[in-house]
Amino acid sequence: MLPIIDLSGPPAEVAAQIREACLTHGFFYVKNHGVPADLIDRTVEQAKLFFRQPLEEKRKAKVNMRHRGFNALGDALMYGATKPDYKEFFSIGLELPEDDPDVVAGQALRGPNNWPPGRPDFRAALSEYYEALGTCGALLLSRVAQSLGVAPDFFVDKYQKRLQRTQIIYYPPHPPAAEDDQFGLAAHTDFGCITLLWQDDNGGLEVHDRTANTWIPAPPIPGTLVVNVGDLLGRWTNDRYASTPHRVLNKSGRERFSIATFYDPDYMAMVDPKMLGVTGAESHYDPTTAGDHILGRIQRSFGYRKTAAE
Repeated sequence: MLPIIDLSGPPAEVAAQIREACLTHGFFYVKNHGVPADLIDRTVEQAKLFFRQPLEEKRKAKVNMRHRGFNALGDALMYGATKPDYKEFFSIGLELPEDDPDVVAGQALRGPNNWPPGRPDFRAALSEYYEALGTCGALLLSRVAQSLGVAPDFFVDKYQKRLQRTQIIYYPPHPPAAEDDQFGLAAHTDFGCITLLWQDDNGGLEVHDRTANTWIPAPPIPGTLVVNVGDLLGRWTNDRYASTPHRVLNKSGRERFSIATFYDPDYMAMVDPKMLGVTGAESHYDPTTAGDHILGRIQRSFGYRKTAAE
């Protein structure tokens, strides 16, 4: 069973629990995370209304090159997978106007969100959820920083204009005749720093247990979010906190909904293990920016970007 950590506990105790979880599974649950239950309910209700529309309606907000908007079945092929994921999702990021300096400069993944027309309640709920998860992510990272033996505010100046992405995800019931290599979400590690996931009560999330070399379920637990280490934090910590493969297979026979938030730094935030006390000789990685790392991973995983590049 993955650990459940109470984020409202004493900071030093929470940091110690996070350290243990990150050194073992790379996954854990958090409770008392501060995201209101009624906000989650409203966001999920809007997700259901959106995804139950005809495909042509959803395509009015088709994903753009800023990685904002609707992705249909078949749009995501995880690296190493043989079949595209059996899911749809809608993605938003930090809302920036067209005259923002980074948008004008052409910084990738930046700009306004690509909202579906005529759905103000959808926009309001998802925007509020995005901000609530940003607040939760900041608190969580302060405890992660403590767990690494640095000041709680280590990450703060690296999140002034965060590259956070939030996705509402719809998994149709798994096709009964599907082959063994068809997943709702194929095995992968997340691209960024940390991920915070809300999942409905249908289950289907599985985490790779590195010690036993097997897959273990991460079932829904009311009142919690699932948290996992991403590749960027793994790189930053010189693999002390390694990201863990996970996958989704919706065998419930029902629709499955989840909301994933990838809480990632500013595009130009420098990521270098030496910032966390690793010597140059010990470092496994050259310095990079958060944005270059994340953009590279997106380019390799999503069909709309591959098509544009061909």
